[in-house]
Amino acid sequence: MENPEYIEKRRPDGREKRIALFISSLRKGGSERVLVNLAEYLTGQGWQVTMVTQYRGETEYPLPEGVRRVFSEITEEERKKSRVGNFFARLRKLRGIWKRERPDVILSFIGKNNIMALLTSAFLSVPVAVSVRGEPKEEYASVPLRVLSRILFGRAAAVILQSERAKEFFPKSVRKRAVVLKNPLNPDFVRQPFRGTREKEIVAVGRMDANKNHEMIIRAFAKTAERFPEYRLTIYGDGVLRKRLIKLAQELGLSDRISLPGPVSDVADRIWRAGMFVLGSYSEGMPNTLLEAMCMGLPVISTDCSGGGAAELIRDGENGRLVPPGNADAMAAAMCEYMEYPERAAACGMAAAELLKDYRPDVVAHDWMTCLEGLMR
Repeated sequence: MENPEYIEKRRPDGREKRIALFISSLRKGGSERVLVNLAEYLTGQGWQVTMVTQYRGETEYPLPEGVRRVFSEITEEERKKSRVGNFFARLRKLRGIWKRERPDVILSFIGKNNIMALLTSAFLSVPVAVSVRGEPKEEYASVPLRVLSRILFGRAAAVILQSERAKEFFPKSVRKRAVVLKNPLNPDFVRQPFRGTREKEIVAVGRMDANKNHEMIIRAFAKTAERFPEYRLTIYGDGVLRKRLIKLAQELGLSDRISLPGPVSDVADRIWRAGMFVLGSYSEGMPNTLLEAMCMGLPVISTDCSGGGAAELIRDGENGRLVPPGNADAMAAAMCEYMEYPERAAACGMAAAELLKDYRPDVVAHDWMTCLEGLMR
């Protein structure tokens, strides 16, 4: 006899529930990790999961066992002579995937993918949930994308956002379909806070680009360097600005105290004992790295970046510190506060760790599944 709990994960006709997850690739980023974790959870709940990506990235998250993968990018043989022709070829191919896979629901992640999912699923009677992963005005920065999102999102079964503040970008027709869902925490970060004397290290994690503004973090650290010579700064990650940031550390005379080791696979282990975690972004939806650090009990400092995610996580002075974006002086002052008063930093870290009960992977993934099941009904 079949497990009754498994049968509940079936449709009324007895067929397994089918979902298609759509994203550009599975390269190692926050949104990609959320989708892979969700795929693993749904598969474990008896769903049939198909991962639809445009291409294969150089370094990617491995797919969970049981998840099929389909590529939606047109091949060389399918290419047309014009950009317009290629655009319509991509539309036809993606629509063909939906027809062939026959999902009960489509979940799309990020920017143009959301537009494509809605365009290609028209009149197929398949509910589509689109997920905006960052600050909407950044994710839909161009006029054409902004117009299309505000029109097409009104046809979505659900518009999944990262924060309440993100709703303000959209018209009422879209806001009434908006759902704010948490990000499931990476299981590597589910652990008790470190108890003891923390290392005299400031850590940051993230892609090295202009938006993440690691330059501001380095300049803020430089302002504290003479007063607190025992501290060092480590920034994990890679990106187009990494070489420039290494050069900046040299120019400031701090190359012996500022380390940029690149991407690593054991981030949680490396930062668990750190004195503090910092985020310098201008714009974020719900910053995964900040959430992970807080759930592990690290004292955190973050910019109050547009998108609202950091402000929803941090109660300034209670479980972390919020500073204005781009303000190196304010970031430096918050660093000095934690360094000078480690007991205050520890109290903020312990308060931050309380977030873990709400962001445990199984709890949040179940919320996503409940939302998706509701769309199927």
